Amino acid sequence: MPDLDAILAQLDSDRDAAIERLFALLRMESVSTDPAYKDECRKAAEWLVEDLKSIGFEASIRDTPGHPMVVAHSGGDGPRLLFYGHYDVQPVDPLNLWSAPPFEPVIAEGAQGPEIRARGATDDKGQLMTFVESCRAWKAVTGAPPPNLTLLFEGEEESGSPSLVPFLEANKEELKADLALVCDTGMWNAETPAISTMLRGMVSDTITVKAADRDLHSGMFGGPAANPIRVLAKILASLHDEEGRVTLPGFYDGVADTPPEILAQWKKLGFSHEDFLGAVGLSTPAGESDYSTLEQIWARPTLEFNGVSGGYTGAGFKTVLPAEAFVKISCRLVGDQDPAKIRKALHQRFKNMLPPDCTVEFESRNGGSPGIVMPVDDPRFEAARRALSDEWPNEAAFAGCGGSIPIVGLFQSILGMNSLLIGFGLDDDRIHSPNEKYSLTSFQKGARSWARVLAALSKD
Repeated sequence: MPDLDAILAQLDSDRDAAIERLFALLRMESVSTDPAYKDECRKAAEWLVEDLKSIGFEASIRDTPGHPMVVAHSGGDGPRLLFYGHYDVQPVDPLNLWSAPPFEPVIAEGAQGPEIRARGATDDKGQLMTFVESCRAWKAVTGAPPPNLTLLFEGEEESGSPSLVPFLEANKEELKADLALVCDTGMWNAETPAISTMLRGMVSDTITVKAADRDLHSGMFGGPAANPIRVLAKILASLHDEEGRVTLPGFYDGVADTPPEILAQWKKLGFSHEDFLGAVGLSTPAGESDYSTLEQIWARPTLEFNGVSGGYTGAGFKTVLPAEAFVKISCRLVGDQDPAKIRKALHQRFKNMLPPDCTVEFESRNGGSPGIVMPVDDPRFEAARRALSDEWPNEAAFAGCGGSIPIVGLFQSILGMNSLLIGFGLDDDRIHSPNEKYSLTSFQKGARSWARVLAALSKD
């Protein structure tokens, strides 16, 4: 067992140098989606390789058709762990909204204390370096980085990860581990850490209802002619009942109730639907009435309309019956819901309710992705939760996530392993926006947290 107290003391004594190292990485303009920054992306990857070598990792650049991967190994015995992060960042536009140049990092006073401001400060360079600094302190105290650890840093996460799946498939044996560690998540609040254990999947479709072969004059054809907007509205209204439940047959197959012990953790978080909805000018929860708002966000599936259009929508008025109307629908999935089954049920509802003279077309962007639930009864998850709780004022919670994190599903499907999703970002970190920031406390206590987690996992 490492001397954890000594590692934590080393992190504390090396804080200023750690900030300078993070600043060096933040100055690199590694915008992955813009080819103009190709050299900057490679520069960031090369910098990481050299930094990892300096603390005892065997590290290398791995070229892809796009931006390179960084892979590093520490060697040694113990549970095999894989840590994932990404060094690429989003574009900085609009530049005029930044209070300082986005690639010239600064420490400024924020609402909750000092914060690091720069593009990539929290997404994901700051989070990535939080972990690297814990490894650096480990090396300084023990003479080697944490044992049997693999690091995978991607350079295309912010541009759709086109090289990731081929890379994982081509390097399965090298990258397989007992458990993955993913840092691209956040805290519940500034004093309460969280481990994300539920991720919602998605099914999405654009559905178009068509009738006449052209737009029709509403005075001449209104009444006898089928109106695609009316047809669409009737079908959409049928998809939810008065309690907010989705009415598609089989929609809730595979949806399990949240375990009571997890609900008890969530209750301690002090979530307020009044505050949550009030922040966006709303007041009354509109989802399934039998479930709390937090459950609706994290643990329940949804079917939502993301865009509806038909007929004339410009300025003024044009009295037509449109030839077609369309809707964009997305379903967030949880548990063992089957994306293909849900898409089929959705399509069937439209076909069943379609009146004469109307046709329907479906445009599906992809095959859909299922929800993910991590095994919170795995002792390693509880060990990590306790380790986090030892560092922060409030006890850590197993939390849900309303969105999706594709890498977690890929680690399951390609490498056959679960992920501990631990991050130290905050809701107001303005990721992807001007004036992105990362709390200095998140950076420093986050590094201490990772040292504690690594020590806890090394007991296995």
